Amino acid sequence: MTTQDIQQLADALSKLSVLDMSKLKTLLEETWGVKAAAAAPMMVAAAPAAGAAPAAAESTDFKVTLEAVPADKKIAVIKVVRELTGLGLKEAKDLVDGAPGVLKETCPKAEANEISKKVADAGGKVTLAGL
Repeated sequence: MTTQDIQQLADALSKLSVLDMSKLKTLLEETWGVKAAAAAPMMVAAAPAAGAAPAAAESTDFKVTLEAVPADKKIAVIKVVRELTGLGLKEAKDLVDGAPGVLKETCPKAEANEISKKVADAGGKVTLAGL
């Protein structure tokens, strides 16, 4: 692949919706026989370190990520994810099964806290990252 091909691929991936990214992740896992979740803890651990420097300014917008769902709470969390995102049953289930996954790319602090509370009440774990 040339540098231009790689750039075009990166541009195409940048335009994917969260739902399409989830579908791509599942397809790649099936095709290559791997699980993408193994790399997630490294990315999550690296994110706070990268965001630690500008911590002096309070964030007004947040990215809401579903981190984990206990097996016995999946159905309740799927219902909440459907309510919050407007996804269909299959898409919401795929998002919950593929946790960690982004629930909301950007939202105000009050909405992020409300989402976090609803998911926590259903039994899931959410992280908020200031933008």
